[in-house]
Amino acid sequence: MIIPRVIPCLLLKNGGLVKTIKFNNETYIGDPLNAIRIFNKKEVDELALMDIEASKENKAPSFDIISSVAKECFMPFAYGGGIKSVEDIRKVLGLGAEKIIIGNYAIEHPEFIKEAANIFGSQSIIVSIDAKKNSKGEYEVFSKRGKMGTGILVLDFALLMVKMGAGELILTSIDKDGTMEGYDFGLISLVSKKVNIPVIATGGASNIDDFKKAIAEGASAVGASSMFVFYGRNRAVLISYSSLN
Repeated sequence: MIIPRVIPCLLLKNGGLVKTIKFNNETYIGDPLNAIRIFNKKEVDELALMDIEASKENKAPSFDIISSVAKECFMPFAYGGGIKSVEDIRKVLGLGAEKIIIGNYAIEHPEFIKEAANIFGSQSIIVSIDAKKNSKGEYEVFSKRGKMGTGILVLDFALLMVKMGAGELILTSIDKDGTMEGYDFGLISLVSKKVNIPVIATGGASNIDDFKKAIAEGASAVGASSMFVFYGRNRAVLISYSSLN
């Protein structure tokens, strides 16, 4: 039996790690390399590192940080943020990332996913989908860190990304992000049961039971952040890790 992956999802901004609640209220939680050293000791399955400033502000990938992370990181890691060209992907993978994550640019240029998958292989390409319900009660894709509705339904976009050649999807509930109230299981089920590639569910995890429920709804892997970096009612910073082993 293959044990589903449990992936810490770390957010970068201005070279430091932050955590958000519903994509707002950013809290600084420390230096990324210190966090990675702790996750090394805890034998984490995999790591996802996303530069939210690069994605939102249309900046280039943080190549210096990626290089530093690759030198410290013992586990496979994926990087997202600011990737807009084949050369960006080549450089990020060349620095040591195993996979790249594309969000906003995939919405604006879906054919780029096809080009990237053809050159680097689908296994290297993850598309990030940030979702929340619109006024009609439908799950809609949002861009620019949840600030801009696209009018694109999540399932339609997920199926398009599969067609374009994405190897995995990171599916994040904006409304659940950082709340530690449990995943949006309806969202997970909607997408996971309709696509034939792995879905990494993120946004809202608070315990291992949430992981198990997400897997039961069809997720192939689960991501979490607040659960791994905060402790107690006052959300003191304390990096931990829980797997499904």
